[in-house]
Amino acid sequence: MSYTGEVVPGGPSDVRDLGPLVLRKMAVSDMHNNVYLLTCAATGEQLMVDAADDAERCLALVREGTGRLDHLVTTHRHWDHVRALEEVARSTGARTYAGADDADALPLTPDVRLRHGDPVRVGELVLDVVHLRGHTPGSVALAWAAPDGATHLLTGDSLFPGGVGNTKRPEQSFEDLYRDVTERVFDVYDDRTWFYPGHGNDGRLADERPHLDEWRDRGW
Repeated sequence: MSYTGEVVPGGPSDVRDLGPLVLRKMAVSDMHNNVYLLTCAATGEQLMVDAADDAERCLALVREGTGRLDHLVTTHRHWDHVRALEEVARSTGARTYAGADDADALPLTPDVRLRHGDPVRVGELVLDVVHLRGHTPGSVALAWAAPDGATHLLTGDSLFPGGVGNTKRPEQSFEDLYRDVTERVFDVYDDRTWFYPGHGNDGRLADERPHLDEWRDRGW
């Protein structure tokens, strides 16, 4: 597989062909935010995850695919994940989505307020919403089951290689996030699951599962 998931701000996108779904990943800003574009191979319909910054590059990523943007999901309310949201939504007319408990804190009120277990349809693809509380109240991940049975999970800032997302601010909760990541991710999806976080490199549940007790004991 030529895909590595290693991208840098200003650099090219990395492309992963999963058959029915083509995934593109790029990084923007000095925060190294990841922006993802999912394309339904059968219909050309596209979904972006986190228009984090640099609207021009986000729109160029759309053009790398089929040139249309039908859906735009924001994983959570934090400022570094929404800086290009309004411009990309306005330029493309995409339907916008965010977790119900984060929706009112966004610069653009989403068309759809997502809840745990909701489906998001992109052409012939169906992605399941996983609500992961703790980093923000309304953080969401998106899960897609590939034909080979492996799951591909876009986790925002809730799960990274090496641990869960930041919970050091007063309004955040490590206990909530650890519980949701354990019960709604590790207890549901198997070790073949590949996850794509909001910053940095991708990970695999197989590599992280042995460290869950360590995460709990250290509290981050």
